[in-house]
Amino acid sequence: MKVLVSDPIAKEAIEVLKKAGIDAVEQTGLTPEELIKVIPDYEGIIVRSATKVTKEVIDAGKNLKVIGRAGVGLDNVDRSAAKEKNIKVINTPAATSISVAELALGMMFSAARRLPEATVSTKAGKWEKKKFKGYELFGSTLGIIGVGRIGTELAKRAKAMGMKVLAFDPYVKSSEHAQVVELDTLLKESDYISLHIPKTEETTHILNKAAFDKMKDGVVIVNCARGGVVDESALYEAITGGKVRIAAMDVYEVEPAKEHKLFSLDQVIATPHIGAQTAEGQLRAGVQIAELVRDALKG
Repeated sequence: MKVLVSDPIAKEAIEVLKKAGIDAVEQTGLTPEELIKVIPDYEGIIVRSATKVTKEVIDAGKNLKVIGRAGVGLDNVDRSAAKEKNIKVINTPAATSISVAELALGMMFSAARRLPEATVSTKAGKWEKKKFKGYELFGSTLGIIGVGRIGTELAKRAKAMGMKVLAFDPYVKSSEHAQVVELDTLLKESDYISLHIPKTEETTHILNKAAFDKMKDGVVIVNCARGGVVDESALYEAITGGKVRIAAMDVYEVEPAKEHKLFSLDQVIATPHIGAQTAEGQLRAGVQIAELVRDALKG
């Protein structure tokens, strides 16, 4: 059996497949046309976020039995097309939960103490001590939209730091680490709002102009979830209008986001979708997906 590894994964993950007698072929950076051309030779494919497993790819994969996504989201896999072909789609939702939660927490610290701006200023030879008066996270209120694995990990850490933690999740009635409330309550009472939800029809632009209007003046927005759950045009207006003090963004409606009007604002902290990019998280994700793909192919 052959498995195409079209996005980089840990070498330990490749070894898992090889030890099972599976020919793991690492061929990254393929164009969509190249992927369609080579996929017929494989029983399985392992991707991260870069490779798009489209209907065209799935239709061309005449021997394809399993699609493995090393990570949480499945935005880049056409699950409907896979289901029609009886191709199993698997992912590793728990592998990088801590990695993403820690990035969200780090962004909150960066926003509270204005670390990016202060770094640029100091490196420029300035000493603007009074300009960068910040805030403590202790005693402030964090609102988490989505308390699945990642949201729960963030709630644990925020609670341990002395923050009041509110959570909204239509599929969760109670949480050990947060007070579950209605969305309007979370929007009105939170000093920091962090999103940890997939992008669906229900969640697209869950933070829109109407939502921003309900928030406190000076709120901080953190999005390490998925691009599109925040209306970026409405966010821009909320920042320039003074409603949002800082927005920390790891994901965007269009990626890669090489040019964006949000990037022109000093009040925006921006990273290139690095939520899962830790050594530990990537090792877990790679090994877990390799084990799952191995088990799916070996029955």
